[in-house]
Amino acid sequence: MKVPDTPTMTDANACWAAMLARDPAADGRFVYSVKTTGVYCRPSCPSRRPNRRNVHFYGSRAEAERAGFRPCRRCRPDESALAERQAKTITAICRQLETANEIWTLAELAAQAGMSRYHFHRVFKSVTGLTPKAYAAAHRARRVRSELARSGSVTEDIYEAGYNSSGRFYEASQSILGMTPSRYRAGGADTEIRFALGACSLGSILVAMSPHGVCAIALGDDPESLVRDLQDRFPKARLVGGDEAFERLVARVVGFVEAPAVGLELPLDIRGTAFQQRVWQALRDIPLGTQESYGEIARRIGTPKAARAVAGACAANTLAVAIPCHRVVRTDGDLSGYRWGIARKAELLRREREP
Repeated sequence: MKVPDTPTMTDANACWAAMLARDPAADGRFVYSVKTTGVYCRPSCPSRRPNRRNVHFYGSRAEAERAGFRPCRRCRPDESALAERQAKTITAICRQLETANEIWTLAELAAQAGMSRYHFHRVFKSVTGLTPKAYAAAHRARRVRSELARSGSVTEDIYEAGYNSSGRFYEASQSILGMTPSRYRAGGADTEIRFALGACSLGSILVAMSPHGVCAIALGDDPESLVRDLQDRFPKARLVGGDEAFERLVARVVGFVEAPAVGLELPLDIRGTAFQQRVWQALRDIPLGTQESYGEIARRIGTPKAARAVAGACAANTLAVAIPCHRVVRTDGDLSGYRWGIARKAELLRREREP
Protein backbone atom coordinates (compact mmCIF):
# COMPACT_ATOMS: atom_id res chain seq x y z
CA MET A 1 0.00 0.00 0.00
CA LYS A 2 1.36 3.44 -0.92
CA VAL A 3 0.80 6.07 1.75
CA PRO A 4 0.94 9.63 0.37
CA ASP A 5 3.71 11.93 1.63
CA THR A 6 1.23 14.56 2.85
CA PRO A 7 -2.20 13.20 3.79
CA THR A 8 -5.26 15.02 2.50
CA MET A 9 -8.93 14.26 2.86
CA THR A 10 -8.71 12.05 -0.26
CA ASP A 11 -5.80 10.13 1.29
CA ALA A 12 -7.56 9.47 4.59
CA ASN A 13 -8.64 5.94 3.67
CA ALA A 14 -5.07 4.90 2.81
CA CYS A 15 -3.76 6.43 6.05
CA TRP A 16 -6.49 4.74 8.08
CA ALA A 17 -5.68 1.37 6.49
CA ALA A 18 -1.96 1.82 7.30
CA MET A 19 -2.85 2.78 10.85
CA LEU A 20 -5.08 -0.28 11.31
CA ALA A 21 -2.25 -2.48 10.02
CA ARG A 22 0.22 -0.72 12.35
CA ASP A 23 2.46 -0.49 9.30
CA PRO A 24 5.99 0.59 10.42
CA ALA A 25 6.77 1.57 6.82
CA ALA A 26 4.28 4.43 7.20
CA ASP A 27 6.12 5.89 10.21
CA GLY A 28 7.54 9.26 9.27
CA ARG A 29 5.04 9.67 6.44
CA PHE A 30 2.21 10.94 8.63
CA VAL A 31 0.90 10.99 12.20
CA TYR A 32 -2.63 10.75 13.49
CA SER A 33 -4.30 12.57 16.36
CA VAL A 34 -7.06 11.33 18.65
CA LYS A 35 -9.53 14.02 19.69
CA THR A 36 -10.70 12.25 22.83
CA THR A 37 -7.19 11.78 24.30
CA GLY A 38 -5.48 14.90 22.96
CA VAL A 39 -2.42 12.95 21.70
CA TYR A 40 -0.91 12.20 18.34
CA CYS A 41 0.75 8.88 17.38
CA ARG A 42 2.84 7.07 14.82
CA PRO A 43 0.92 4.80 12.40
CA SER A 44 2.60 1.79 14.07
CA CYS A 45 1.56 2.78 17.61
CA PRO A 46 0.54 -0.38 19.55
CA SER A 47 -2.19 1.43 21.51
CA ARG A 48 -5.81 0.37 21.17
CA ARG A 49 -7.31 1.76 18.01
CA PRO A 50 -9.62 4.78 18.50
CA ASN A 51 -12.97 5.39 16.88
CA ARG A 52 -12.53 6.59 13.30
CA ARG A 53 -14.55 9.76 13.84
CA ASN A 54 -12.06 10.91 16.52
CA VAL A 55 -9.00 10.52 14.27
CA HIS A 56 -7.35 13.18 12.11
CA PHE A 57 -4.23 12.76 9.95
CA TYR A 58 -1.33 15.19 9.62
CA GLY A 59 1.63 15.26 7.27
CA SER A 60 4.05 16.01 10.12
CA ARG A 61 4.21 16.03 13.89
CA ALA A 62 4.69 19.83 13.78
CA GLU A 63 1.22 20.18 12.23
CA ALA A 64 -0.28 17.98 14.94
CA GLU A 65 1.39 20.02 17.67
CA ARG A 66 0.22 23.29 16.13
CA ALA A 67 -3.28 21.86 16.27
CA GLY A 68 -2.87 21.43 20.04
CA PHE A 69 -2.03 17.72 20.32
CA ARG A 70 0.82 16.30 22.45
CA PRO A 71 3.00 13.27 21.58
CA CYS A 72 1.89 9.82 22.69
CA ARG A 73 4.01 8.49 25.56
CA ARG A 74 3.81 4.96 24.25
CA CYS A 75 5.04 5.27 20.64
CA ARG A 76 6.93 8.59 21.23
CA PRO A 77 6.36 10.07 17.76
CA ASP A 78 8.45 13.14 18.67
CA GLU A 79 11.59 10.97 18.97
CA SER A 80 13.67 9.50 16.15
CA ALA A 81 12.34 6.22 14.83
CA LEU A 82 14.12 3.11 16.12
CA ALA A 83 15.70 2.50 12.71
CA GLU A 84 17.08 6.04 12.66
CA ARG A 85 18.56 5.68 16.14
CA GLN A 86 20.11 2.35 15.25
CA ALA A 87 21.56 3.81 12.04
CA LYS A 88 23.20 6.63 14.01
CA THR A 89 24.66 4.11 16.47
CA ILE A 90 26.01 1.91 13.69
CA THR A 91 27.43 4.95 11.87
CA ALA A 92 29.39 5.89 15.01
CA ILE A 93 30.72 2.33 15.29
CA CYS A 94 31.72 2.42 11.61
CA ARG A 95 33.73 5.63 12.09
CA GLN A 96 35.53 3.90 14.94
CA LEU A 97 36.31 0.79 12.90
CA GLU A 98 37.62 2.91 10.03
CA THR A 99 40.37 4.43 12.18
CA ALA A 100 41.03 1.74 14.80
CA ASN A 101 44.59 0.53 15.28
CA GLU A 102 43.38 -2.56 17.10
CA ILE A 103 40.89 -5.31 16.31
CA TRP A 104 37.67 -5.03 18.32
CA THR A 105 35.73 -8.14 19.24
CA LEU A 106 32.05 -8.49 18.45
CA ALA A 107 31.25 -8.46 22.18
CA GLU A 108 33.13 -5.16 22.67
CA LEU A 109 31.36 -3.48 19.75
CA ALA A 110 27.95 -4.76 20.85
CA ALA A 111 28.55 -3.42 24.38
CA GLN A 112 29.35 0.01 22.98
CA ALA A 113 26.13 -0.05 20.97
CA GLY A 114 24.11 -1.21 23.98
CA MET A 115 22.91 -4.34 22.18
CA SER A 116 23.36 -8.07 22.51
CA ARG A 117 26.01 -9.64 20.25
CA TYR A 118 23.41 -11.33 18.05
CA HIS A 119 21.22 -8.22 17.74
CA PHE A 120 24.20 -5.94 17.03
CA HIS A 121 25.53 -8.30 14.36
CA ARG A 122 22.12 -8.39 12.64
CA VAL A 123 21.53 -4.61 12.82
CA PHE A 124 25.08 -3.80 11.66
CA LYS A 125 24.70 -6.05 8.61
CA SER A 126 21.26 -4.62 7.74
CA VAL A 127 22.61 -1.04 7.84
CA THR A 128 26.00 -1.49 6.13
CA GLY A 129 25.54 -4.63 4.03
CA LEU A 130 28.54 -6.25 5.76
CA THR A 131 29.26 -8.03 9.01
CA PRO A 132 31.32 -6.01 11.53
CA LYS A 133 34.32 -8.27 10.82
CA ALA A 134 34.08 -7.82 7.04
CA TYR A 135 33.58 -4.05 7.37
CA ALA A 136 36.66 -3.70 9.57
CA ALA A 137 38.71 -5.90 7.22
CA ALA A 138 37.69 -3.84 4.18
CA HIS A 139 38.82 -0.61 5.83
CA ARG A 140 42.06 -2.14 7.06
CA ALA A 141 42.70 -3.17 3.45
CA ARG A 142 41.98 0.38 2.27
CA ARG A 143 44.33 1.79 4.88
CA VAL A 144 47.12 -0.63 4.00
CA ARG A 145 46.81 0.36 0.34
CA SER A 146 47.18 3.98 1.42
CA GLU A 147 50.11 3.22 3.75
CA LEU A 148 51.95 1.23 1.09
CA ALA A 149 52.02 4.33 -1.11
CA ARG A 150 54.09 6.15 1.53
CA SER A 151 57.65 5.72 2.75
CA GLY A 152 58.68 3.17 5.37
CA SER A 153 58.84 -0.60 5.48
CA VAL A 154 56.09 -2.87 4.25
CA THR A 155 55.86 -4.52 7.68
CA GLU A 156 55.45 -1.15 9.39
CA ASP A 157 52.72 -0.19 6.90
CA ILE A 158 50.83 -3.42 7.59
CA TYR A 159 50.83 -2.85 11.37
CA GLU A 160 50.05 0.87 10.92
CA ALA A 161 46.92 -0.09 9.01
CA GLY A 162 45.64 -2.13 11.95
CA TYR A 163 46.74 -5.69 11.09
CA ASN A 164 48.06 -7.45 14.17
CA SER A 165 49.75 -10.18 12.14
CA SER A 166 51.75 -9.71 8.96
CA GLY A 167 51.31 -13.41 8.20
CA ARG A 168 47.53 -13.14 8.14
CA PHE A 169 47.73 -10.10 5.86
CA TYR A 170 50.06 -11.85 3.40
CA GLU A 171 47.61 -14.76 3.22
CA ALA A 172 44.90 -12.35 2.02
CA SER A 173 47.11 -9.95 0.04
CA GLN A 174 46.26 -11.43 -3.36
CA SER A 175 42.53 -10.75 -3.04
CA ILE A 176 43.15 -7.37 -1.38
CA LEU A 177 45.87 -6.02 -3.68
CA GLY A 178 46.03 -8.41 -6.63
CA MET A 179 49.79 -8.80 -6.05
CA THR A 180 52.35 -8.92 -3.25
CA PRO A 181 52.51 -5.85 -0.96
CA SER A 182 56.00 -4.96 -2.19
CA ARG A 183 54.88 -4.97 -5.81
CA TYR A 184 51.73 -3.00 -5.00
CA ARG A 185 53.80 -0.40 -3.18
CA ALA A 186 55.99 -0.08 -6.27
CA GLY A 187 52.92 0.67 -8.40
CA GLY A 188 52.81 -2.82 -9.83
CA ALA A 189 56.50 -2.84 -10.74
CA ASP A 190 57.66 -6.17 -12.20
CA THR A 191 54.03 -7.20 -12.67
CA GLU A 192 53.29 -7.99 -16.29
CA ILE A 193 49.88 -7.12 -17.63
CA ARG A 194 49.00 -8.09 -21.17
CA PHE A 195 46.47 -5.96 -22.97
CA ALA A 196 45.01 -5.46 -26.40
CA LEU A 197 42.62 -3.02 -28.02
CA GLY A 198 39.89 -4.06 -30.39
CA ALA A 199 36.79 -2.72 -32.04
CA CYS A 200 33.20 -3.83 -31.77
CA SER A 201 29.82 -2.41 -32.65
CA LEU A 202 29.76 -0.61 -29.26
CA GLY A 203 33.02 1.24 -29.96
CA SER A 204 36.52 0.51 -28.77
CA ILE A 205 37.22 -2.33 -26.34
CA LEU A 206 40.25 -3.00 -24.14
CA VAL A 207 40.98 -6.33 -22.51
CA ALA A 208 43.81 -6.72 -19.98
CA MET A 209 45.08 -9.78 -18.16
CA SER A 210 47.36 -10.22 -15.15
CA PRO A 211 49.02 -13.54 -14.25
CA HIS A 212 45.87 -14.33 -12.26
CA GLY A 213 43.22 -13.68 -14.90
CA VAL A 214 41.42 -10.98 -16.85
CA CYS A 215 41.67 -7.81 -14.76
CA ALA A 216 39.99 -5.28 -17.06
CA ILE A 217 37.40 -5.16 -19.83
CA ALA A 218 36.57 -1.60 -20.82
CA LEU A 219 34.35 -0.04 -23.48
CA GLY A 220 34.61 3.48 -24.83
CA ASP A 221 34.82 5.83 -27.77
CA ASP A 222 38.52 6.72 -27.42
CA PRO A 223 41.03 3.81 -27.39
CA GLU A 224 43.80 6.06 -26.04
CA SER A 225 41.63 6.97 -23.07
CA LEU A 226 41.08 3.27 -22.31
CA VAL A 227 44.84 2.68 -22.25
CA ARG A 228 45.44 5.72 -20.02
CA ASP A 229 42.88 4.40 -17.53
CA LEU A 230 44.70 1.07 -17.43
CA GLN A 231 48.03 2.85 -16.88
CA ASP A 232 46.50 4.86 -14.03
CA ARG A 233 45.46 1.64 -12.29
CA PHE A 234 48.90 0.04 -12.69
CA PRO A 235 51.33 2.98 -13.04
CA LYS A 236 54.53 0.92 -12.80
CA ALA A 237 53.41 -2.42 -14.18
CA ARG A 238 54.86 -3.66 -17.46
CA LEU A 239 52.05 -3.28 -19.98
CA VAL A 240 52.74 -5.73 -22.76
CA GLY A 241 50.91 -6.07 -26.04
CA GLY A 242 49.05 -9.32 -26.44
CA ASP A 243 50.37 -12.19 -28.52
CA GLU A 244 48.35 -14.34 -30.89
CA ALA A 245 46.80 -16.38 -28.08
CA PHE A 246 45.79 -13.22 -26.26
CA GLU A 247 44.28 -11.79 -29.44
CA ARG A 248 42.07 -14.88 -29.61
CA LEU A 249 40.90 -14.16 -26.07
CA VAL A 250 40.00 -10.60 -27.07
CA ALA A 251 38.10 -12.00 -30.04
CA ARG A 252 36.08 -14.17 -27.64
CA VAL A 253 35.14 -11.10 -25.60
CA VAL A 254 34.15 -9.18 -28.74
CA GLY A 255 32.13 -12.18 -29.90
CA PHE A 256 30.22 -12.21 -26.62
CA VAL A 257 29.47 -8.49 -26.92
CA GLU A 258 28.09 -9.01 -30.41
CA ALA A 259 26.18 -12.23 -29.63
CA PRO A 260 25.67 -12.73 -25.85
CA ALA A 261 24.06 -16.14 -26.35
CA VAL A 262 27.49 -17.65 -27.14
CA GLY A 263 28.45 -17.29 -23.46
CA LEU A 264 31.72 -16.17 -21.90
CA GLU A 265 33.84 -18.18 -19.48
CA LEU A 266 37.11 -16.52 -18.52
CA PRO A 267 39.55 -16.71 -15.61
CA LEU A 268 39.00 -13.42 -13.79
CA ASP A 269 41.32 -11.43 -11.54
CA ILE A 270 38.64 -9.85 -9.32
CA ARG A 271 39.77 -7.27 -6.77
CA GLY A 272 37.41 -5.60 -4.35
CA THR A 273 36.05 -5.49 -0.85
CA ALA A 274 34.19 -8.43 0.64
CA PHE A 275 30.86 -6.72 -0.05
CA GLN A 276 31.77 -5.83 -3.64
CA GLN A 277 32.80 -9.40 -4.36
CA ARG A 278 29.48 -10.71 -2.99
CA VAL A 279 27.61 -8.28 -5.25
CA TRP A 280 29.72 -9.17 -8.29
CA GLN A 281 29.11 -12.88 -7.76
CA ALA A 282 25.37 -12.19 -7.53
CA LEU A 283 25.57 -10.28 -10.85
CA ARG A 284 27.22 -13.27 -12.51
CA ASP A 285 24.28 -15.40 -11.34
CA ILE A 286 21.69 -13.24 -13.18
CA PRO A 287 20.49 -15.33 -16.17
CA LEU A 288 21.12 -14.03 -19.67
CA GLY A 289 18.23 -11.94 -20.96
CA THR A 290 16.89 -10.96 -17.55
CA GLN A 291 17.36 -7.98 -15.25
CA GLU A 292 17.18 -7.47 -11.52
CA SER A 293 16.87 -4.32 -9.44
CA TYR A 294 19.48 -3.05 -7.01
CA GLY A 295 17.04 -3.89 -4.22
CA GLU A 296 16.59 -7.45 -5.46
CA ILE A 297 20.36 -7.98 -5.51
CA ALA A 298 20.61 -6.54 -1.99
CA ARG A 299 17.94 -8.97 -0.74
CA ARG A 300 19.55 -11.90 -2.53
CA ILE A 301 22.88 -11.39 -0.77
CA GLY A 302 21.13 -11.01 2.60
CA THR A 303 21.34 -7.21 2.99
CA PRO A 304 17.89 -5.90 2.02
CA LYS A 305 18.63 -2.31 3.07
CA ALA A 306 21.85 -2.03 1.07
CA ALA A 307 20.47 -1.18 -2.39
CA ARG A 308 22.55 2.00 -2.56
CA ALA A 309 25.70 0.07 -1.63
CA VAL A 310 24.88 -2.45 -4.37
CA ALA A 311 24.72 0.42 -6.86
CA GLY A 312 28.13 1.56 -5.65
CA ALA A 313 29.57 -1.92 -6.17
CA CYS A 314 28.16 -1.99 -9.70
CA ALA A 315 29.81 1.37 -10.42
CA ALA A 316 33.16 0.02 -9.14
CA ASN A 317 33.12 -2.97 -11.52
CA THR A 318 36.00 -2.85 -14.04
CA LEU A 319 35.07 -6.00 -15.95
CA ALA A 320 32.37 -5.03 -18.45
CA VAL A 321 30.14 -7.91 -19.63
CA ALA A 322 32.17 -10.53 -17.72
CA ILE A 323 30.59 -9.19 -14.53
CA PRO A 324 27.24 -8.12 -16.02
CA CYS A 325 26.39 -5.01 -14.01
CA HIS A 326 24.41 -3.87 -17.08
CA ARG A 327 21.71 -6.36 -16.02
CA VAL A 328 20.90 -4.33 -12.90
CA VAL A 329 18.24 -1.62 -13.20
CA ARG A 330 16.16 0.51 -10.88
CA THR A 331 12.96 -0.85 -9.38
CA ASP A 332 10.88 1.19 -11.85
CA GLY A 333 12.83 -0.29 -14.78
CA ASP A 334 14.93 2.83 -15.39
CA LEU A 335 18.43 1.89 -16.61
CA SER A 336 20.16 4.20 -14.11
CA GLY A 337 23.92 4.71 -14.53
CA TYR A 338 26.53 2.60 -16.29
CA ARG A 339 30.30 3.02 -16.18
CA TRP A 340 30.56 2.67 -19.96
CA GLY A 341 27.49 4.72 -20.94
CA ILE A 342 23.72 4.29 -20.79
CA ALA A 343 23.43 3.77 -24.55
CA ARG A 344 25.77 0.77 -24.36
CA LYS A 345 23.82 -0.63 -21.41
CA ALA A 346 20.55 -0.37 -23.33
CA GLU A 347 22.07 -2.04 -26.39
CA LEU A 348 23.57 -4.89 -24.35
CA LEU A 349 20.20 -5.57 -22.74
CA ARG A 350 18.45 -5.45 -26.13
CA ARG A 351 20.86 -8.00 -27.58
CA GLU A 352 20.45 -10.31 -24.61
CA ARG A 353 16.66 -10.29 -25.05
CA GLU A 354 16.95 -11.45 -28.65
CA PRO A 355 16.21 -15.17 -29.18
